[in-house]
Amino acid sequence: MTERDLVISADFGTSGVKIGIVDHSLKLISRATATYPLSLAKGGIAEQAPDDWWAALARGLSDLRHEIPNLMERTGALVMSTQLCGVICADETGHALRPCLTWLDKRAAPIGRALTGGFPEVHGYQVFKLARWLRIANGAPAKNGMDPTAKFLWIAQNEPEIYARTRWFLDVKDWLVHRATGRFTTSAESANLSWLMDTRPGREGWSQTLANLVGIPLEKMPEIVDAAEIVGTLTPQAAAELGLRADVPVLGGASDVTAAALGSGEVSNGALHISAATSAWIAGFMPSRLLSVAHSYATITSALNYRPLLIASQENAGSALEWGVRISGGRVDGEALAHAFADMGPPEIDDPYFLPWLAGERVPVDNDALRGVFHGLALHHDDRAIRRATLEGVALNLRWSYSKVCKEKPVKTDGPIGMVGGVSANPAFAQTIADALNREVRVGGSRHAGVLGAATLAAPVMGWAETPWKAAEVLRATTNAHYVPNPARVEELDRRATHLAKIRKHILRSY
Repeated sequence: MTERDLVISADFGTSGVKIGIVDHSLKLISRATATYPLSLAKGGIAEQAPDDWWAALARGLSDLRHEIPNLMERTGALVMSTQLCGVICADETGHALRPCLTWLDKRAAPIGRALTGGFPEVHGYQVFKLARWLRIANGAPAKNGMDPTAKFLWIAQNEPEIYARTRWFLDVKDWLVHRATGRFTTSAESANLSWLMDTRPGREGWSQTLANLVGIPLEKMPEIVDAAEIVGTLTPQAAAELGLRADVPVLGGASDVTAAALGSGEVSNGALHISAATSAWIAGFMPSRLLSVAHSYATITSALNYRPLLIASQENAGSALEWGVRISGGRVDGEALAHAFADMGPPEIDDPYFLPWLAGERVPVDNDALRGVFHGLALHHDDRAIRRATLEGVALNLRWSYSKVCKEKPVKTDGPIGMVGGVSANPAFAQTIADALNREVRVGGSRHAGVLGAATLAAPVMGWAETPWKAAEVLRATTNAHYVPNPARVEELDRRATHLAKIRKHILRSY
């Protein structure tokens, strides 16, 4: 009999799924990518069809079977990581009653502000509601409507027939795991960010108190399972559609943020990493819950062992870079934007400043109404100046968030900081981050960190490691590129960051 020595790891992002075939040494022996559409419309609408995710997974696996003809016989487990904060309204059979409201969907912003606001108020939150959420959940719903909480209520208020037929509110991974196994489950980070979960140590689970506060029945929420738990095996239908054996175990899986954290290899308490893709975040596992109401970041309860994971998320990274390339007449050639910033010329002293808030912002200011700004444009600025400003603007926006997070006592600020995500593979971007933070940058799994991180969850099942944490430590030794700060550029970016802070403060007052 053929040994079952491979794991299929699928990482579902905003634009497509990356599928990796991973062996015992946590190396990708084959990979495929399959895309799916994102429907954008006025009013903050950003939707996807769940069936498109599943169809993309099937297409990708079909391609991989051509490279590994005995993939069916060799697959020992299937594990998935996905984008967070989606809302799928599913009936009793798991059928999606409408398209998914993705994490990027902001139509529920007015409802989110009404839910959290009121008198007396602090930072836009009604004091007594905020105190209850902070005590139980270590955070509160974002005012920009992007968290599932406001989306649940938007469905109830605007599509009451859909709401009445909804048996389950599912996140992206929840729907995919059900499609694979027939079981309705969710992970802790999805539950946490619905703001209906008690995240206090020893009390982790759905909170009736918070459900009453929001007005959502907990009967609509699925069971919370651990990321490394075997949820079930593939149903006969799912196995046939994916071209796999029906007895392949399917794990609970995790969000992209937990998977990226594992894939970065930075799993010790207080160690940070940066993930730069469509959006960007600074993250790291912590020994206990942390929270900053003023700057809109906190630890979430990760999918693995309920371990706190600090997340400081920014809405615009690769999306802003791609936009800057397009408007300056450049060519967008993949997630890493490999050639877009190769010939942008040296920085000039009067380069314009760029605030990359093209889709609002989360950290360290939570405001969905914020919009991007070029400041200091002049007639002599050309396409290369626009690209330089865009690249620098995204890096300095991350520095802004980093400056707040690094004040937390458990956070380690010495040694190289790990960076993953498709955009981190761009040398110009990675060097600018090193210069902006004045810290060495170690680029790890780059665009495949989510795939590799999710695969660590299957390591105990496959007998590769005692725990996913032990497996993830192996990935820390994987470095694709290393960037050392350039002292002259560090000094110049310090000066520009100081001036940008004054511009930013003035702009923020206008919102």
